[in-house]
Amino acid sequence: MTARLRLLAGALLLPFLLPLQLASTLMHFRAGRLRAARAAGDRGAISIELALAVIALMLIAGGVIVAIKSLATDVTHKIPTTDPVK
Repeated sequence: MTARLRLLAGALLLPFLLPLQLASTLMHFRAGRLRAARAAGDRGAISIELALAVIALMLIAGGVIVAIKSLATDVTHKIPTTDPVK
């Protein structure tokens, strides 16, 4: 039973985790290029790779903020505005 639930949870979460996996791959790629530039001693490439890494992190943070804001908007619409006791 728990194996089926685990498979179901994985199937339902996969579309949500795919952007996170893509972002993780992008950050690993940028970090690898940064290490290669640092090993080669190329200061220009180091600054470019760091700038691209910061831009990628800002995009990821923006995506997280948009997701949280949309979730908060969805939840606030579900809160009743009338008092059920009266």
